[in-house]
Amino acid sequence: MRLQQHKSWNEIKTNDSWAIFKVMGEFVTGFERMSKIGPCVSIFGSARTKTDDKYYTLAVEIAKAIVESGYGVITGGGPGIMEAGNKGAKLAKGTSVGLNIDLPFEQHDNPYIDSDKSLDFDYFFVRKVMFVKYSQGFVVMPGGFGTLDELFEAITLIQTNKIEKFPIILVGSSYWKGLVEWIKKTLRDEYKTISQKDLDLIHTVDSPEEVTAILDAFYKQYQLSPNF
Repeated sequence: MRLQQHKSWNEIKTNDSWAIFKVMGEFVTGFERMSKIGPCVSIFGSARTKTDDKYYTLAVEIAKAIVESGYGVITGGGPGIMEAGNKGAKLAKGTSVGLNIDLPFEQHDNPYIDSDKSLDFDYFFVRKVMFVKYSQGFVVMPGGFGTLDELFEAITLIQTNKIEKFPIILVGSSYWKGLVEWIKKTLRDEYKTISQKDLDLIHTVDSPEEVTAILDAFYKQYQLSPNF
C-alpha cells in the first residue's frame, strides 16, 4: 500500500511537469492573437448580472463610449457584465474581445465577441496576463471575488512597478463606496500599509462620459502600448 501511494505521487509530479507545455501553449496562442487587437480597455464585472439590471445597461453604454473614443473592448467572455461589455462594443462596431475561462459553472462564451477574437483558457493566471498586457485601462463594474481579484492584482502590479501604470476606473459609486472608504481610512490613514500614491490612479465614476474623460486625459500624457 505504501509503495502504491509513492507511485501515485511520482505520477502526479510527472503530470505537473508536462502541464508546463500546456501553459506555454496558452501563452503563445494568447500573445500571437492579442498582439493584433490594437488599443483596448478591459471591462470587468459579475457574470451573474441580469440583462434587466441597471449595471448591465450601463456597461453596454460604457463599452459603446469606449469604442467611440477609439479603443476596443476586452472582457472575460462570459455572461452578465462581460456580455454587456462585448454587446456595447459590437453595437458601436468596435473590436470586441473575449478571454473565456473554462469553469464547471456559470461561464460560457457570449454571442457578442468577434469570431476571431474569442480565446479560451484553462489557467486563470495566463488569462490575467492577457488582460494586463493588452489593456490600456481597467473599467471595473460591480462584481464578486473574481472582479476584486483582477482589480487588486492590477493595483499591486502598478504599485510594485511590474507594469506601467494605466487608469483603473470603478463604476458605481454606491457599490464601491464602502470598499474605497475602508481602503483610505484603514489601509492608508490608520495602518499606513499603503500610500496616497497607490490610490492616485483609482477613480470612482457613474457615467460613460466620466470613463472616457479619464481615459482621454491619461493618454494625452502617455503613449498607447502593451504594458510590458
